[in-house]
Amino acid sequence: MSKDTAETKGQRRRGEILRAAADLSTAEGLESLSLSRIAGEVGLTKPGVAAHFASKEALQLAVVDEAAEAYAGPLEPAYRESEAGLSRLAALAHAWLDHLDGLSYRGGCFFAAAGHDFSGRPGPVRDAVARHTREFLSRLEEQAALAARLGELRPDVEPRALAFTLHALPLEANLRRQLLDEPDAFELARRALSATLARASVGAVEEIPR
Repeated sequence: MSKDTAETKGQRRRGEILRAAADLSTAEGLESLSLSRIAGEVGLTKPGVAAHFASKEALQLAVVDEAAEAYAGPLEPAYRESEAGLSRLAALAHAWLDHLDGLSYRGGCFFAAAGHDFSGRPGPVRDAVARHTREFLSRLEEQAALAARLGELRPDVEPRALAFTLHALPLEANLRRQLLDEPDAFELARRALSATLARASVGAVEEIPR
């Protein structure tokens, strides 16, 4: 087997491990991940997994980055293809909601599960989860603040509070569908999202991006 072929096979195997680990961690918790547990999940031996990840923490950190990349993919077009300000804020909010609605992870939102799992566990994994979460929140807050400066928001709307709500609605829908078995949770969130943007905007409802 050529070196390039061996490297490609190794990269493919690493990707399979990370995707399986991200999925598993949403249901059982990121803290529950171990080299032996994920080995059983993907049909490898523990040494086989250890060849890619030297420790449990290394595996956890790689899984966080893998999930962040999976989330960024659907959100980047919403950011690039919309006009800065209210249009981009709305596009990001809708893309975030649609992404969580379409997740194939068995436990729903990876970052909701990981954030809960590590909120009281200081260390590199918690820092990585917080960093990726903060990056997306910062984008929402940045566009909300810009929309306010452009006069696109009503004077009584606090940009940071608006961003807070737009981030929270999909997470509430995720909780309701995963924990309360409410099949219409995301449709309810879409209506709430549209109503929130309509109330915050100085324009008519029809002018708000959908």
